[in-house]
Amino acid sequence: PSFGFLFDIDGVLVRGRTPIPAARAAFRKLVNSQGQFLVPVVFVTNAGNCLRQNKADQLSHLLGVPISQDQVMMSHSPLRMFKRYHEKCVLVSGQGPLLDIAQDLGFCQPITIDTLREKRPLLDAVDHDRRPNVLVMLCQQCHDCSVPVVLTAVVLFGEPVRWETSLQLIIDVLLTSGYPGNPYGQENYPHIPVLACNMDLMWVAEAQSPRFGHGTFMVCLENIYKKITGKDLKYEALMGKPSRLTYQYAEHLIRAQALQRSWEQPIQTLYAVGAPALLSGDHEPGLGCEKELASAAAAHCRSVLVCTGVYNPHSEVPLPGRDSAAENVFHGHRDFCFDPGLVEPDHIVPDVDAAVDLVFQLENFAP
Repeated sequence: PSFGFLFDIDGVLVRGRTPIPAARAAFRKLVNSQGQFLVPVVFVTNAGNCLRQNKADQLSHLLGVPISQDQVMMSHSPLRMFKRYHEKCVLVSGQGPLLDIAQDLGFCQPITIDTLREKRPLLDAVDHDRRPNVLVMLCQQCHDCSVPVVLTAVVLFGEPVRWETSLQLIIDVLLTSGYPGNPYGQENYPHIPVLACNMDLMWVAEAQSPRFGHGTFMVCLENIYKKITGKDLKYEALMGKPSRLTYQYAEHLIRAQALQRSWEQPIQTLYAVGAPALLSGDHEPGLGCEKELASAAAAHCRSVLVCTGVYNPHSEVPLPGRDSAAENVFHGHRDFCFDPGLVEPDHIVPDVDAAVDLVFQLENFAP
């Protein structure tokens, strides 16, 4: 094969934990009788609350085909390349097995929001029921003074459970240059590095309407920081769809599969099923940091949107910079500027099964 598939998951293959009926039919066409894939396939998800192996096991069960962790790309997967942070003490935000995820990516000294809260109990004051009593508070504070917490970066894996706690403590870390508990400094700008995964404003689960995603949490964090300081929160890197860094890493995984199967024909075209193949400008946060990646070799990246997820073929795609009242909403991240021509999908199909049929037809590929 001279092409490969990049499959989105939520709204394309599953809704929440329920498989979309067309998904099993589609994947029966993509494997041979031994369960081997006939073309290179990578599952590109903006989820970040589990390990790759767990997601691979879940997909194998839902789709009825064997899937390895090397075929799964989480929103945080490109963090493996940011090795200069792996030996440093970093604050990690999100949910799920955060320490396991961080250590699997190469981080040696991750500290969670919960751990920071335990070390600095005075900082979490919104929920009155969670505030420590005075005696415990003073004893804990004195004890923690002998064990300073010094953080050199913030890693945002995904939306947390208690937003008020995470927003407060992340702001504390940024405004004290990594010394939460110290007074806010006026000269701490630019702040310590922030690396963020998954910019989805909303995502599709079992509910009839889309739900808040990590992008919504990031909007809150960015606006709180600017309201307090008057300055923009800066990102060292943004990853997850639709960042170019994510697509480059996905192509890296596609090439690795082709090499493993001894497929010598170069991969010319990538089909992004369920996600627009959006590439931002050269100033996207994080570009230039991916030293381990070869330059992109695929000639084309085509988007095939399906109508089972967030995408609605009957509504216009909101773009930045438009004046009409009907088109003044842009759901992408504030640091991304898209070419309107790239926002429009190359193909629109009812579901993932129709997407596979279309690609096979376009590529004249007969399994």
